[in-house]
Amino acid sequence: MLNDSPGAPEKKSPAPSFFGLRGLADLLPRIASAIVLMAAALISVWQGGLIFNLIWLCAALAVGYEWQNLIAAQYPRLRFFFLSLGLILGTFLVNDSRFGLACTILAVCGLALALAAGPGRRIWAFSGMAYAGSLLVSVGALDASAADGARSIVWLYATVWGTDVFAYFGGRLIGGPKLWPKISPSKTWSGTLVGLFAGALLGTAAAVFGFSGPVPAFPLFILGLATAAVSQGGDMFESWVKRHFGVKDSSRLIPGHGGFMDRLDGFIAAAIFAALFGAARGLSSVAAGLFSWF
Repeated sequence: MLNDSPGAPEKKSPAPSFFGLRGLADLLPRIASAIVLMAAALISVWQGGLIFNLIWLCAALAVGYEWQNLIAAQYPRLRFFFLSLGLILGTFLVNDSRFGLACTILAVCGLALALAAGPGRRIWAFSGMAYAGSLLVSVGALDASAADGARSIVWLYATVWGTDVFAYFGGRLIGGPKLWPKISPSKTWSGTLVGLFAGALLGTAAAVFGFSGPVPAFPLFILGLATAAVSQGGDMFESWVKRHFGVKDSSRLIPGHGGFMDRLDGFIAAAIFAALFGAARGLSSVAAGLFSWF
């Protein structure tokens, strides 16, 4: 019992231990969920083609559903119908490498979805379709190359996962000043910097040593730093959206992680950045734009 008598010394609560029961209870569901999600992501690369796009369709549908649920607009069933229609049609167009038409379909369904959302929520509703659709188109564009598609996706996985994992552990083990406490109270500068370097390093190693064919390591490492930074920015953006609508997690679909938006926020931003960067270089494929430097 606590001693509340006058003059009694105050008993301090023990500091929370990262490796204590509470930390373990938080960590174990995260690890289990991460293993399942990683397995699905790796299977998508191994199978490729339509299987790859269908697996990422499921992820995009989950992200889009959470976003539309988050904004609490009117006619949710109608909005989910337009969301699903756009993403499903977009998937089969992406599978045929018809990316322009896929973006057009997504935009049309997004406009219909926005009209259904009503005043005050139309921009948010359309943004949700753009957010989920961008994930679908970006990973499809990167994977479309027969020569470099799998390498580009594995590089992206390693960069983003490495950034997330090392930022998580680095921030807790090192601590220090917060990165942006009003938006993401748990993020520290130390964790972010550790995550950026580790993600770029792991991504470079995966691309250079995991596949046949030479890839220049230094330019890819620099690109990895930029991609890891964009990934962290995507995490912060999703945190801002959730705070705007007053929620902690986008959903409770994934034990220990909240929702698919919570798990894929950094990956979505990184995938969009990588696809735009690769396409802007105007080489034989979007993926080639990541690895062909000389």
